[in-house]
Amino acid sequence: MKLKLTATRSNVSIYEGIYDVSDAKSFGDACADVWLKLAQRSAASASSIGALYEALGDHVLPDLRAVQIRFDQLDP
Repeated sequence: MKLKLTATRSNVSIYEGIYDVSDAKSFGDACADVWLKLAQRSAASASSIGALYEALGDHVLPDLRAVQIRFDQLDP
């Protein structure tokens, strides 16, 4: 089934994507994609080498604090 994944913080969308989910692996892949997109966003906005080094590590967890992830089915 097609799902729309929306991640919000304080009612502001920080990520949105459409995924084909048919099993646990594809569901996990969709969730992992949120992690990847947030990590890429952090790296792209790094203002120094130190900030880039932090962004390239597994320091996405603070970005996920207070984030709500919602899945909406797009097809029946």
